[in-house]
Amino acid sequence: MSEAHVSTATAHHDPFVAHQFDDQPQQTADTHHDPFVAHQFDDRVQQKDAVTLGMWAFLGQEVLFFGGLFTGYTVYRSYYPEAFVAGSHHLVIFWGALNTAVLIASSLTMALAVNAAQNSKRSRLVGYLLATLFLGCVFLGVKVIEYKAKFDDHLIPGYDFHWDGPLANSVQIFYSFYFVMTGMHALHMIIGVAVITPLIIRAWWGRFSQDYYAPVEMFGLYWHFVDIVWIFLFPLLYLLGLHAH
Repeated sequence: MSEAHVSTATAHHDPFVAHQFDDQPQQTADTHHDPFVAHQFDDRVQQKDAVTLGMWAFLGQEVLFFGGLFTGYTVYRSYYPEAFVAGSHHLVIFWGALNTAVLIASSLTMALAVNAAQNSKRSRLVGYLLATLFLGCVFLGVKVIEYKAKFDDHLIPGYDFHWDGPLANSVQIFYSFYFVMTGMHALHMIIGVAVITPLIIRAWWGRFSQDYYAPVEMFGLYWHFVDIVWIFLFPLLYLLGLHAH
């Protein structure tokens, strides 16, 4: 008797072997992968947990990064309080307040976008993402206006920096923090604009629904974090000298 016939006969007479043979079609069906789940995950729950953990870990190291900048700012502000106030007087509060309002509005549109994705509202999702993108670009446009004004006034730290009075060197430290902190924040905004663009395209194609919206939700966490950083930057940089008026 051939080996194949022996295996078949054994399967019929041995209940354990027969049970293994019967389970094979079921295993094949179970291993059919969910189209919304990446190959390295077992199911949607595991994928959601991994993605969420990864995003919060990333945001945690971002907190450490900006926390270092805020700590340095606080230390030098304690050393040169008059110079920091003087430097703050040359920042236009209107532009800072406008950008604060713009980012708060963008947080609202981003939250509404996540809600639209969770409820399979494709047109609303696209609209809210476009609104978030527009507001992000408005913020960056305002920063360009501010940076150009500082360039024209020779307030860029370096060899061309100009400030009349004995506080020149100390004021230059203030503007060093100003450009590093707002520049890094603006870089995060640019990254956000770059990431949200393909999200809008995918949303237009109908790739997000109540079954799969993790990319929109995770990007929302990133966007809210960037907005929160600005909420701290605005009073620290722009409102520092109000008490001196």
